[in-house]
Amino acid sequence: MSYYMDSYDVAVVGAGHAGVEAALAAARLGVRTALFTISLDSIANMPCNPSIGGTAKGHLVREIDALGGEMGKAADATFIQSRMLNRGKGPAVHSLRVQADRVRYHEYMKRVCEETENLYIHQAEVAEVITEGHRVTGIITSLGARYDVKKLIIATGTYLGGMIHVGETSYESGPDATLPARFLTASLAAAGVEIRRFKTGTPSRVHRRSIDFDRLERQDGDEDIQPFSFETDRYSLSNKVSCYIAYTNEETHKVIRDNIHFSPLYSGRIHGIGPRYCPSIEDKIMRFPERLRHQLFIEPMGLSTDEYYLQGMSSSLPEHVQTAFLRTIKGLENVEIMRNAYAIEYDCCDPQQMYHTLEFKDISGLYGAGQFNGTSGYEEAAAQGLIAGINAALSVLGRKQISLSRSSSYIGTLIDDLVIKGVTDPYRMMTSRSEYRLILRQDNADERLTPLGHEIGLISDERYARFLEKRENINAEVKRLRTTVIRPSDALNDMLVDRGSSGISSPVKEAELIKRPQISYEDVMAFDADAPELSYEVKEQAALIIEYEGYIKRQIEDIDRLRALEEKLLPEGTDYRDVRGLSLEAIEKLNKIRPSNIGEASRISGVSPADVTVLVIWLAGKKNDSRKN
Repeated sequence: MSYYMDSYDVAVVGAGHAGVEAALAAARLGVRTALFTISLDSIANMPCNPSIGGTAKGHLVREIDALGGEMGKAADATFIQSRMLNRGKGPAVHSLRVQADRVRYHEYMKRVCEETENLYIHQAEVAEVITEGHRVTGIITSLGARYDVKKLIIATGTYLGGMIHVGETSYESGPDATLPARFLTASLAAAGVEIRRFKTGTPSRVHRRSIDFDRLERQDGDEDIQPFSFETDRYSLSNKVSCYIAYTNEETHKVIRDNIHFSPLYSGRIHGIGPRYCPSIEDKIMRFPERLRHQLFIEPMGLSTDEYYLQGMSSSLPEHVQTAFLRTIKGLENVEIMRNAYAIEYDCCDPQQMYHTLEFKDISGLYGAGQFNGTSGYEEAAAQGLIAGINAALSVLGRKQISLSRSSSYIGTLIDDLVIKGVTDPYRMMTSRSEYRLILRQDNADERLTPLGHEIGLISDERYARFLEKRENINAEVKRLRTTVIRPSDALNDMLVDRGSSGISSPVKEAELIKRPQISYEDVMAFDADAPELSYEVKEQAALIIEYEGYIKRQIEDIDRLRALEEKLLPEGTDYRDVRGLSLEAIEKLNKIRPSNIGEASRISGVSPADVTVLVIWLAGKKNDSRKN
C-alpha cells in the first residue's frame, strides 16, 4: 500500500558523484528537485580511491567545472596532495590528480546540497518506478511513500542489487557495508530497461602505524599547484601530505597463486563483468605471469584518520590471504588491515538504450548517469550526472536539451562512446579514446564549454565576464607574439644554443622562436622588455596556441569533416531492413541504436565503411525523391 508524499519536477535516485551533480544542476536551473539516497552519510562518498582526477579523468573534472558543475571546486577545497600527471609528455595528455580528504569531501558536498535552493534531500530507498504509456510519472520508496515526478534520473552507483564477495563469503550490500538497493532493478526491468551485471572492487585500508615508511619510495606533490576549478586562486593551494610507492614480489605472487582457488573470480561465483583497465591484484598475477612485480601506491585517506589506501591492490581473496600477501611487501611486513578488500557486483543498464541527452529512447523522462550507465570512476559519473541533470531540468522548462559532440569535449566523447559504441565492461575514460585530444586539453576547457554553461544558466554573469576578459587577453597576446620582432643578441643566441636550438642572425617574430620545441614562452619573454604583465593562465594559453598552431589546424580540419557527416540527418523511425545493400549486422545494430545522423552511424560497432557508403547513397536518393515530389 502506497501513500502520496510530495511532487517534484526532477527526482534523482542516488547521491554519489553522479547524483550530486545531477541534483545540483537541476536545482540551480530553477526546477524543484529531490535527491534520494539510502544514507545521508554516503553523499558524495569515495568508497574506492580517495582521489579526484588522473589521466583523462582530470580533463573531465575541468570540463565539469567549465560547465558550472561542483566537483572541481570540491576537489580544490578538500585536497591534501596535488600532482600533474604526464608532465614529460605533450600538453594534450597532462592530467591533474589530487589526493582528497575523504571525509571532508563528503562533508563539503553534503553542505552544498543542503544549502542549494530548490533541492530537497531524502534518506529513503527508492523501490519502484511508476510509468504510464512509456512515460515516467513517479516513484515509490520501500516504505510506501509515493512521489509524483516529471523527470527521473537513476544514479545508483554500485548499490543497485549490490553483492559483496570476500573469498568464499558473499552477502547483499552496497559499498562500505551500506544497505543495497534491493527492489529497484525489477521495477526498471518491468518498465523496459535492459539490465546487465557488472563488477568492481576495492583494496584494503591499513593503519598508518603498521607501515614502515622508511622502506618505501616517497612521492611528494607538485610545487606549482594548479587548481581544478577556473574560479580557484592557484596561489591559495598547498600540499599537506606525501604518498608512497611499494612493489609486489615473487613471494607476494606465490601466496596469491597458492590461494587462487578461494577467489570468487576464479571459482565462478562472480558472474558480473569486471573493469578491463583496473583488474584485481590476483587477476594481474594470473593474467601476466611474466611480470616480476606490480606497483602499488600507499595513500592517506585524510588528515583526521590513520587509514591508508593501497591503490593497485584490489582483491576479493579471503581476509587472511589478503593479510598474508600484503605482509610479503617491503614496508608492509607488519601491516594491520582496518578495512578488508572486496569485490562488489551490481546491476546497471545497457547505455545504447539512451539518446546523447542520457534520456531513455523508449521511456520518456527517464535518464541514467554514472555506474548505472556502465562506467567506472567518480569523474565519469559526475560528468554524466551533470549532463543528465541539465537535460532533465531543460526539458521541464520547455527548453532544448543539450548534446555535446566528440569534438567539443571529453564529456561528449564519453557519452558518445556509451550510447553509440556501447560497453561490454565498466567503461573508463582515457585520452586515447579521443581523436581530438590536442584540442580537448584540460587547460582550455573553459574556452570550449564556459559559453555553453553561461547559455544554459549554470555560469553566472560575473564569472562569464571574467572569462571573456581572459579570452580577450589571450587573443591579444597571441596577436602580439605573431607581430612583435625580437632582434639577435649574444645573450639571446647563448640562450638558444644552451637550449639545444640554433641562434639567429636576423630579426624574427617572437612566435617563430616559441614554436621551436626546445624554447618556451618564458625563455623568449626574458628578452622582451615590453612584455605585458599577464596571468599564468593567459600566458599558458597564448604559448600553447602558438606552439601547436599547425597541429591544431589539422585537427580542426578533421572536426569539419566529422561535422559534415553529422549534418547528414537520418530520418526518425527508419526501419533499416528497408535499406538495400546493408549487412545483416548493420541492420540489427542500426535498428537497435537508431543513430540520428551518418556520423553516429559510422561509429557503431558492426557498421562497416561499406555500410556507411550505402547509407549516404540511400539518404541522397531520398532527398532527390523529395525534391521531385
